[in-house]
Order: sequence, then C-alpha cells, then structure tokens
Amino acid sequence: MDKNSLIGLGLIVLVVIGYSFFTRPSKEELQRRQRYQDSIALVRQQKQAEQDAIRAIEQLEQGAAAATDTMSAEQLQMQIQAQYGALAPSAKGNGDFYVVENDVMRLTFAQKGGTIYSAELKNYKAFGDTLNPLCLFRGTEALLDYTLITANNRILTTSNLYFTLQPIETDTAGTQIVTLRLLTDGDAYTDFVYSIPKDDYMIGFAIRNHNMQNVLAQNQTTLEMHWAQKIRQQEKGRKFEERYAQMQYMFTNRDIETLSEQKNDREKENGRIRWIAYKDQFFSTVFISEDGFEGTTLESVVLNRHSGYIKEYNTLTAVPFDPTGAKPTNFRIYLGPNHYNTLKAYDKDAQRYEELRLKELVPLGWKIVSWVNKILVIPMFDLFTSWGMHIGWIILLMTIVIKLIILPFTFTSYRSSAMMRALRPQIEAINEKYPPEKMQERQQATMALYQKAGVNPMAGCLPMLLQMPVVMAMFWFFPTAIELRGQSFLWADDLSTYDAIISWDRYIPVISWLFDNHLSLFCLLFTATNAGYTYITMQTQATGNDPSAKMMKWMMYLMPVFFFFIFNNYAAGLSYYYFLSLLFTILQMMIFRWTLDDEKMLEEMAKKQAKKAGKPKSGFMQRLENMQREQQARMREQIKEQAKQQRRR
Repeated sequence: MDKNSLIGLGLIVLVVIGYSFFTRPSKEELQRRQRYQDSIALVRQQKQAEQDAIRAIEQLEQGAAAATDTMSAEQLQMQIQAQYGALAPSAKGNGDFYVVENDVMRLTFAQKGGTIYSAELKNYKAFGDTLNPLCLFRGTEALLDYTLITANNRILTTSNLYFTLQPIETDTAGTQIVTLRLLTDGDAYTDFVYSIPKDDYMIGFAIRNHNMQNVLAQNQTTLEMHWAQKIRQQEKGRKFEERYAQMQYMFTNRDIETLSEQKNDREKENGRIRWIAYKDQFFSTVFISEDGFEGTTLESVVLNRHSGYIKEYNTLTAVPFDPTGAKPTNFRIYLGPNHYNTLKAYDKDAQRYEELRLKELVPLGWKIVSWVNKILVIPMFDLFTSWGMHIGWIILLMTIVIKLIILPFTFTSYRSSAMMRALRPQIEAINEKYPPEKMQERQQATMALYQKAGVNPMAGCLPMLLQMPVVMAMFWFFPTAIELRGQSFLWADDLSTYDAIISWDRYIPVISWLFDNHLSLFCLLFTATNAGYTYITMQTQATGNDPSAKMMKWMMYLMPVFFFFIFNNYAAGLSYYYFLSLLFTILQMMIFRWTLDDEKMLEEMAKKQAKKAGKPKSGFMQRLENMQREQQARMREQIKEQAKQQRRR
C-alpha cells in the first residue's frame, strides 16, 4: 500500500471517529431515551396484565374457580386484585343491557363499559327495513372508552369494566336519569349519568366522581377518550350517501372544519374543540364537550362498498377530569336527524346550548346560496308542509312560486333575445359587409346598431345571473332535505334518492361506471325537456354564419346529455323539480312569443333609431368609438412600420 493510500485510509478513520464522538448522545439524552423506553415497556406490561386479568375473569366465569392446570382460583383472584386494585369489584359482571325510551328514540345501555350499546330512532326506517326503527349503531359498531390511571399506576380502560345500574329517576319535566356506577371496594365510585329528555334527540352525559382521589392517580387531571363508530349504509344510493358522509368538528371559536368525504383523511388538532360530529347523509352522532376536547386526533376511513358500512370514524382526545368530584366532566350527545330546523333550535336556546352551529351539518351551499335557502326555500317548504300536502304537490307548488318570483328576470331575458332575433337580418348584413379580417370594424358597426336600436346585449345575461342563486339553492336543498326521505310519488318510492326505472346487477365496463347500473326516469324526463328547451332557445339566437356561434350551438345541444350523467344518481325530488321548472319555462316562452311581435319590436327600434339619428351620441358611446378609432390608427401605424422594416431587409 503506497503512502497516499495510507494517508487516505487514516483520514477516513479520523472522520469516522470524529463523527462518532461529536454526534454521540449526551448523558441527558441517554437518560431521556431510557425513560422513554421504560415508559413504553411499563405501558405494555400494564396492558398485558390487564389482558391477563380479563382472561382470568373469563376463566372464573366459565367455572374454573376450583383450579386450573397452572393457577388456582385463589391465585386468579389475587391476580385480579393486583391488576385492578380498588376497582376489582368492577372487574367482572353479567354483561346485562338496559333499555330506556323517550318519544323519539330507544337507547340500550350496556353494563360492560357503561356506554350506549345501541341507538334507534323511532320516526325513521332504514332502506329495505320497514318493520324496525332506524339504528344508528349497535354493539361493536361503536366504541366509547376512557383510560383510568389507578393509584398503584395501573392503566385501565372503562370498556373492560362493569358498571352497576342505579334506580332510574324521572324529574318533573319527564327527563329520565340513568346512572351507571363503577364500584370500588370502599365508598368511592364513578358515575356515568345520562339525562334523557322526554321528546328530544339531545341527551346529557356527565362523569361524576365520589372520593376517587385515593383510587385514581392524583396527577390525572385529564381523561383520555377514544370514540369510534362505523357508519351504516342507510340509503339506497351508496355513491350519493358517501358524498354527504363527513366527519365535522367545531372549535371553541366556532370555526368548523371537515375531513375529506372522498378519501381517507387524518388530522391532529391542538386547538380546543367544542364538538365532533360523525355525520351521514341524513343522520348524525355529535359529541359535545362543555369544557372542550384537547390534543385531538381525528380520522375518517372509507370502507368497502360490500361491507354494509359507508365509513369509519375515530377520535383520540382528552377532556378535563377531577378525581375528587369537585367538578364533573360534562358532555351532551346528539343522536338524530340532520334536520335544519331541529338543529337550529339548539342555537335559539342560547341559555342551554350557546351558539353550537349544529345547523351547519345540513349543507345548503355557498354563502349567497345558503342565504337563499335559509330566507326563501326552507320557510316556503315548511309553510307548504304545514298544510298537510303530499310532498309531490309541495314541490309542484314551490316550482310555481319560484317561477313567479323570477318571472320579471325571465321576461327581460327573453325580450332581449327577441330583440336580438329581430335585428338578425341587419347583423347578417354587417357580417357580410365586413369580413372576418376586419373584425374591429364589424364589432364597431354592430355596437352602433345596438346603440341606435336601444338594445343592450348584456340585458339577457344579467337576468340569468340573478336567477342562478335560486337555481343553485334548489340544487343544494333537495338532496339534503330529510323530509323527502322515504316519501313516494308516482313511480318513485323515495324522492330522496334515484328513481330507477331500469336497473341491472352485472358490471358492464364504462356503462356501469357512467350510470351506476340504473337509469332514473325523472332524470330522463328532465334531460328530454332540457333538450327541448335548448332547441327552442337556440331558435331565438342570432347566430348567422359565424362558425364559433355554430360550434357553441352544438355544445348547447350536448349539455342535456352531460346533465343526465350528472343527475342520474341525484335525488328524484331534484330531477322532478328541474323537470317541472323547465316545463314552466317553456310555457312562459310560448306565452312571451305570443305577446311579443317581432314586427312591432322592429318598428319601435326603427323609431328609436330615427330619434337618435339627429341626437349627439352618449358620452360612453362617444368615448368607446374614440378608443376604437385610436386603436385602429395605432394598428395602421404598426402595419406601416412593419412594412418599412421588411423593405429595408
């Protein structure tokens, strides 16, 4: 080995030794890592001990109290006592269930875990089940678990402990008080207290301690909470239900956030959260904390379409906790429909609920669109519903009222189109006089014609823009209106989902993806009516021989086909409304055509042209023409300059 190789090898050894020396962890870092590893090992040991104790309890319950191959009954009992400490009396139970009902729901409470085992809504049915009430969750579909740290540093979870039901009380307002008690070997205990009003979807929930400061760790000032739930598929249209199934939450400053409804999503929030909602298209489970959730991790997972579930939601968080019992940990739980007025009522009761903004669980569109829904559409719908009319006739009546409201805009738009149609011969003459190469002269002459005839080309567009908030409001309202759910009309058995006139089970490439294995009749009627409306509208347009206008015309004819692909999965009530709306629009256009005579409009425009012939032009038109002349002059100068440069070359 030569001298250079030895020097290089020595330098490499020095670099390695130096790197190891300067990057080695400090004594404090080594101690911190060791504490971390020790804590992880301790948690694992305690979890394993809890599992061993649970298996021991199962052995005792299965009749292995006398002896086992490896451990006697006394030894098993000692292991349970060592693991659970003062909470050993709650380490086993019969696994009983307790059913409590009010006017709108039926709740089943489980002895194991002390939580709600199932929640059923009496006034609603799941799709395909007309006999039983709609069930939000049952059994292992939902989990509510709290972590307790005992005085002897054992980690226990409430889902593995057994609670004892106390006598159910009823107050003067008819509210039922259900208390599930976690017993100890002394006079200390923890109560899970549920307050169930007589006719409300909102229930109270409180965790109250009594002398638990000697049973639980004194430094436990927060309670770790794990809440999970699988969202059942409750509607016929899974694809549409997935779109509205979201996990939403509101911070204490009343800002609302949403996890993605299209894909798996996970967020970690450090801010204090007021409520968390596990939302489906028409129903929600909302957990509300009086003091707020802290250090919260939220997760939404999209489940397989063959699982019978839409999504699975998970929340890991912490809430304030006082083992002494001086201050209970208070919650409220909403188990009910996404009905706008029902949710809005909680904001009105400011004394009890503050401004929870639960009504935001009902999506009503962007700001201006949502205001149209809140001010016009929902009050009108509620008024007609209060008359006891069938939902199909209510939609018809709403269509008539809305068409009357926007009638002035529709008339202005049609009149502008009719005036443009009356000027079509003169516009075509201008187009023939000025070829496409002289586009500026053509535009100038066309604008001069409009100005003389008193026609505003934008007059037809502005009314359409003013109608758009109403059209979009209906687009958002019908798919989220729970009043349509389960309501039949004509051939549609449920106006809140698609009305399949033809359906098939076999997957057909492209076709199944486009149509989702069905064809909706109301959507077909809407598409056919839309095509007819487009044909009538295009007849009133002054397109001439302009190729771009012809291309636009064919694109307009293709729009109804695109709409069919979009609305085939939407609520039948929405397609029914658009079908009626277009029918009334066509009827209005026919009436307008009978009342507006093209020859009379031409005479009126000719009179306006004659009156304006001797009058000076308006300041705006004069400035516009001056700008066009200056632009033309600059273009001519540029052309001359380019020609000079070419001659020089």
